Amino acid sequence: MAPPVNRHRLRVGDGRATRAVLLTLILAVTAVAILAPLAVIFTEALARGLPAYLEALARPDTLHAVGLTLLTALVCVPVNVAFGIAAAWAVTKFTFPGRNLLLAVVEVPFSISPIVAGVAYLFVYGGQGLFGPFLQAHDIKIMFAVPAIILASLFVTAPFVARELVPLMMAQGREEEEAAVSLGASGFDVLRLVTLPNVKFALLYGAALCNARVMGEFGAVSIVSGNIRGQTSTLPLQIELLYQDSHTLAVFAAATVLAGVALFTLVAKYLIERAERARGEVVATRGPAH
Repeated sequence: MAPPVNRHRLRVGDGRATRAVLLTLILAVTAVAILAPLAVIFTEALARGLPAYLEALARPDTLHAVGLTLLTALVCVPVNVAFGIAAAWAVTKFTFPGRNLLLAVVEVPFSISPIVAGVAYLFVYGGQGLFGPFLQAHDIKIMFAVPAIILASLFVTAPFVARELVPLMMAQGREEEEAAVSLGASGFDVLRLVTLPNVKFALLYGAALCNARVMGEFGAVSIVSGNIRGQTSTLPLQIELLYQDSHTLAVFAAATVLAGVALFTLVAKYLIERAERARGEVVATRGPAH
């Protein structure tokens, strides 16, 4: 009879040499691809001192780009949060024909290049587009203006909140909502008092990702905005313009804002995941007692 196989020894990565190689590879890639560029951005931005850094950030066109980027985020994030909640609730809490199709449609922006999305908007709302003659006849300007930036940003960030909510809400099932309805709760009360409290951490995480993508979006916005300096340039587009003008310090100063948003998103992600784990431990501890 053959001796029993030691499953523990067959697990991948158990050997010290394997673990050392994997950790070294991960740390090397992280240092070269992530940490080094971030360090260069902040180092170069502050190379001439804080006053020069602040002066570079205070350029009128850069300040306008920051303001336009913040305005776009202030519009897009709440809209996509509401859309994500509605889409996730419809897909996970109700059964209806076309439910899988709706879920696939929500995922479309992830499968389409932002450049393609920008071109598509141009052929729909541009002067020669589908609605172009109507818009021109009523003196409505969408392309190469703020509305186009908001529309393109809404499109590319539409799935972020829904993607975080759908798997969690599917795993939670419908029992709590059905119990609330049987006790006389209205649909809005079920959403507000039952569904949202159970997914609040995923909702916050999705909103943070959506905000980071809105503020960093380049491809679609570059097509539909026209990249007019001081008018329709968001912060990523402004960085490109400054780079083309060889304003190195201004480039790195503006880049620190986007890098700061990325770092803030990572910190928010960590805190949200930590709070979610703590909540899960509390529920697991109290569960048997109740």
